[in-house]
Amino acid sequence: MPPSSKADKKAPVDAAAWMFNILTSVGIIIVNKALMATYGFTFATTLTGLHFVTTTLMTVVLRWLGYIQPSHLPTRELIKFVLFANFSIVGMNVSLMWNSVGFYQIAKLSMIPVSCLFEVAFDKIRYSRDTKLSILVVLLGVAVCTVTDVSVNAKGVGAAFVAVWSTSLQQYYVHYLQRKYALSSFNLLGHTAPIQAGSLLILGPFLDYWLTEKRVDMFKYDLPSMVLILLSCTIAVGTNLSQFICIGRFTAVSFQVLGHMKTILVLILGFIFFGREGLNLHVVVGMIIAIVGMIWYGNASSKPGGKERHAHLLPKTSHQTSTAGEKV
Repeated sequence: MPPSSKADKKAPVDAAAWMFNILTSVGIIIVNKALMATYGFTFATTLTGLHFVTTTLMTVVLRWLGYIQPSHLPTRELIKFVLFANFSIVGMNVSLMWNSVGFYQIAKLSMIPVSCLFEVAFDKIRYSRDTKLSILVVLLGVAVCTVTDVSVNAKGVGAAFVAVWSTSLQQYYVHYLQRKYALSSFNLLGHTAPIQAGSLLILGPFLDYWLTEKRVDMFKYDLPSMVLILLSCTIAVGTNLSQFICIGRFTAVSFQVLGHMKTILVLILGFIFFGREGLNLHVVVGMIIAIVGMIWYGNASSKPGGKERHAHLLPKTSHQTSTAGEKV
């Protein structure tokens, strides 16, 4: 098949993957905000464990129906991935609890340069000047939108450090494992979701009690809160799957850069549904800067030399062979 024909077919699938991720991510944020703010269900880690339970059920059903084929992931790789992913979840929850909103947002933004560092160090990827500048523009725009008060404390910095590095490692590892072991997004979720579900359901109640001084088993469950929990778990299946699809098709850096469109969309929806209190000139300017940066990044990184792997470091396996000089 000619390269242009492949590119023509790939573009709509890429766009659909991004749209799926944006819709499910924004949807779960809105549902979780309603669940926590309206009903006081503040048990974020336990809720994430429930998310992975429903994701596990989805992979079991799909495997039973024959949509997920048998695959292999070494136990050591599985353990490393689950450690990175769980440290990411716990680190982000603790960072949000111990830091100001402004410092929390700065920490989230720092995941992009950390992800770039991993790609440069491990995959020998080189970025063009335009690609680097476009990333800086996105960081500037999102910072203008979201960073307000910034206060720093030692334990908050520690929590943010763990959150940033573990999240960046987890996202890098999603792409790494899919390439190295020729795993589809469904395959990788089938391996990782059950372990994450079990570990987070064991750890979650204790961590949530430590952070909130409330017990998940003492929460007053009623029909509306149960419906929201079930809705959150259902949407989370799409969120988890779409994250793996997007990172697998692109890279962790592209997922982080273009993923900030979700931040912009959440802000806009907040203005629409919850009033115009936060809508001011610097937020609007920040949105415009970020969107311009995302468009620039998409254009710059897709050009020859915009983002290129100079040497392929993944060892050959029985699942997949690789070639030097591959372009991302």
